[in-house]
Amino acid sequence: MYPLRFAPIFRRYIWGGFGLRDQLLKATGDETAAESWEIVDHGDDQSVVLFGDLQGKSLRQLIADSGDDLLGDKLAGQLNSESIPPQLRNRFPLLLKFLDANRDLSIQVHPDDAFGATLSPPDLGKTEAWIVMDAKPGAKIYAGLKEGVTEADFRAAAASGETPSMMHSFEPKVGDCVFIKAGTQHAIGAGLLIAEIQQASNTTFRIDDWGRVDSDGNPRDLHIEQGIAATDFARGPVQAETPEASDEGETLVSCDKFTIVRHRTDSVINIGGDGRFRIVTLISGSLNIAGDPAEKPLGRAETVLLPACLNATEITPSGEAEFLEIWV
Repeated sequence: MYPLRFAPIFRRYIWGGFGLRDQLLKATGDETAAESWEIVDHGDDQSVVLFGDLQGKSLRQLIADSGDDLLGDKLAGQLNSESIPPQLRNRFPLLLKFLDANRDLSIQVHPDDAFGATLSPPDLGKTEAWIVMDAKPGAKIYAGLKEGVTEADFRAAAASGETPSMMHSFEPKVGDCVFIKAGTQHAIGAGLLIAEIQQASNTTFRIDDWGRVDSDGNPRDLHIEQGIAATDFARGPVQAETPEASDEGETLVSCDKFTIVRHRTDSVINIGGDGRFRIVTLISGSLNIAGDPAEKPLGRAETVLLPACLNATEITPSGEAEFLEIWV
């Protein structure tokens, strides 16, 4: 195997804009776009290899054909465990996307793994993290409930249409990382461009949609009871993470679902080689990836997956570059 690049999958929701096209140079065309899924293995949503001998193969096919090489022996074994519902086994565990919030996203919450396994069909839980790539003045992140909000408080607010008054919010700055553990109510506010890493789940319980209606004048469905059941009312307000600096970079998040390290460097760096896959996604600058059959530098908001079987891969910035290194 070799460093893998995939074709992005675009999602067009009512809150999207032109930031993916105009700032990240995604080929979204003349219509607004909300999300660009860079790496995904979730049902029919499949990343497809763009270059090299594996061109045209989906991420699901790669795991079926060479799961140990791609994921590493240990993780491949864990993902085939009988403790996982059959529909969720042997799936790539993470989903990487970029989001352009031209309007406020709905207030929502995601289930944890135990709750997700009870759904029909079963799904993973959804713990996620956001890295802010651009923020317009006054743009807000809503993350967690205000201190002391109880389930009874929240039910009363939801019944009276005052759900937003329960939410903690703050104005982020470019570079901030926000960790949204499953069970945390949240919303991305208008004016934010976000890189998101999450579990490979698409289960969302929408709790409030700011009174919006669709093109036919109908409000979008809400999932109040499921959302309340999924909410961790002990979580409280969530702030931006404080990075932990080391010689290897800044650790933004380290949890049982994924680790994110941010590198800002103009020097050659070696990534991987320890039997675990790596996702490398570029925030700014340009990177040359040794062994990449694309034979062109990785540009802003482009991503490469380094299979677990590779030796340490040489990453060479062209000047100063900022990129994320992500693994399980």
